[in-house]
Amino acid sequence: MKADSRLLEIISHETIDTINKMDIVTPTMYASIFSKFATMHDTDIGEEEIITNNLLNDKIALFTNMQNQTSENAKRLSDNTDKAIVAIKGKDETTLTEVLEETQELREEINKLKEIMYKDELTNVYNRKWLHDNVLDESAQGFKNSGTLAIIDLNFFKIVNDTYGHTVGDKVLVFIANLLRRVEKNVIRYGGDEFIVIFSDGSTENSALSKLNAAREDLLTKHLKIKDISFKVSFSVGVQEFKKGDSLSDIIEKADINMYNDKAEIKKRIPNL
Repeated sequence: MKADSRLLEIISHETIDTINKMDIVTPTMYASIFSKFATMHDTDIGEEEIITNNLLNDKIALFTNMQNQTSENAKRLSDNTDKAIVAIKGKDETTLTEVLEETQELREEINKLKEIMYKDELTNVYNRKWLHDNVLDESAQGFKNSGTLAIIDLNFFKIVNDTYGHTVGDKVLVFIANLLRRVEKNVIRYGGDEFIVIFSDGSTENSALSKLNAAREDLLTKHLKIKDISFKVSFSVGVQEFKKGDSLSDIIEKADINMYNDKAEIKKRIPNL
């Protein structure tokens, strides 16, 4: 089958997960690993140049639109500031009221742009950029505050994709994302079928794990139904507390170890689907 952006994203994250465990990676090795996963997904990447151009064109169009909107908003804000200064000097309450109303509208538009910039297109939860801009300090290395990080990884997700197709797989991802948002609002799609949940300052590993375990236990009692398809879905969890200034990569590494230990146990309790 021809590769689409969603499938390429899955293959890319599978490739990254593999090379992260390797000490040395050459371009040839990366290409070989990527090709292996593409073959496993029965995906044709022969027209790589065309695929790359299409992806770049989509991203460029999105960023160009956002850039144009940002420039327009900046001009409107500058104009409003000038009008406000004149109105304040002249004690013109009518103009000040108009400026206030327009500024409030402008704030709403800016918030909408932020939502587009910070949201994962498929699941509508936050993306990595939101994590780096809002949870980490300016160096994008350490946490701004203390809290607890949880990594969520779906079990047997590749089997779901291979058995029922990527459209069903996408619906599973949306379902899990919505479930996680009911547990905690700060949910980030970190990889293909991997999510991060940030629990606020004051949370502990035990409290975060308790909430996620309750959601998982409830999930394990149910079947996910999509049209005439019915199957079980589950996920594995790894949690790790962090303090202000702690390194994101260090905390993720520790949470990953906990998650894989959990995965080994939870897979003993559940079928492949």
